[in-house]
Amino acid sequence: MTMAAQVTQRKATYADLEAVPPHLVAEILHGRLVTHPRPAPRHAIAATRLSTILSSVFDLGMSGAGGWVFMIEPELHLGEEITVPDIAAWKRTNFSELPETAWIETPPDWVCEVISPSTERYNRTEKRQIYADAGVEHLWHVDTRTKLLEVFELSKGRWVLLKTWQEGSTKVRDRPFEATEFQIDLLWPFDTDGASSY
Repeated sequence: MTMAAQVTQRKATYADLEAVPPHLVAEILHGRLVTHPRPAPRHAIAATRLSTILSSVFDLGMSGAGGWVFMIEPELHLGEEITVPDIAAWKRTNFSELPETAWIETPPDWVCEVISPSTERYNRTEKRQIYADAGVEHLWHVDTRTKLLEVFELSKGRWVLLKTWQEGSTKVRDRPFEATEFQIDLLWPFDTDGASSY
């Protein structure tokens, strides 16, 4: 199998998604089954570290912020669309109790996608539109190849790029998590000496 995402042409069902081998991530985007490999280590480390940094403050409330729930790779059912973002977060006021299903139907308030060669096309096109249509208010893209963080905010149904943070930037502080800051180089620890503090 190539590393590129594999797409079927007929309208996909949840049974099609369930039949996908467990070593692949499966999503249904605009009626099409899209599969791609599990994240490579560099991708997974960036997602894990970003989730740890943000959730320690905004989920666990270690610095007094709290008020959010974070999940890594949740299965989101947004109408007929099924996506698996790298990280998603909900304000506790919008997500008061956990569902009994393996998936979540409540749209998150924030989504982060770590860009990789097998997913970049979908993350930057179809999935962004799906998140906008579902009313997700904040979207971050992390690219471990170019060492960039792009911060988007939904405005009148369209994504607006607020800022691009790059390797070596001063500490990142951006919406919706501007109550804290962190060093972007923490997201790629094998590529830089980086700062050891948030």
